[in-house]
Amino acid sequence: MEIVFRVTIIFFFIWAVTRALGKRELAEMTAFELIMLITIGDLVQNGAVQDDKSVTGTILTISTIALWVLTLSYVGFKWKRGRKIVEGDPVMVVHEGKLLERVIRTQRISTDEVIESARQQGIDSIGDVRVGVLEADGRFSFVLCDSVSHHRRQNVLAQERTSI
Repeated sequence: MEIVFRVTIIFFFIWAVTRALGKRELAEMTAFELIMLITIGDLVQNGAVQDDKSVTGTILTISTIALWVLTLSYVGFKWKRGRKIVEGDPVMVVHEGKLLERVIRTQRISTDEVIESARQQGIDSIGDVRVGVLEADGRFSFVLCDSVSHHRRQNVLAQERTSI
């Protein structure tokens, strides 16, 4: 039973640390961060089971983690407030073509990251974006201004007609 308590404490500690790190850090890890994540995994294993190398200890560890993952998933699914606590909130980083610098600093992301993400989604200019959101999972979503959206749809339709 001691293993269950150890794993529970470690599980919630890791959950709190990942929440504190922020969205972008987890979405785009560097090679060093990946190595540190693997190292943390080894350290967690040592702290969770100590000297217990039995199959029972392993099953208890995995079962406890699975139980907490399912519990947090259910809380996030069932209650809106629970989802905010477990997963976090999306945050607007672009409004009417302007980067929200204060929000970007608070989220510890760079303006270059926002612009790069927009480019990867085929958006030439942040000025074309009506709303840009940093989602709870660390990805960016962009909604284009109506005139840009209409212009893009017309271009796509024109390209489809010429290819037929």
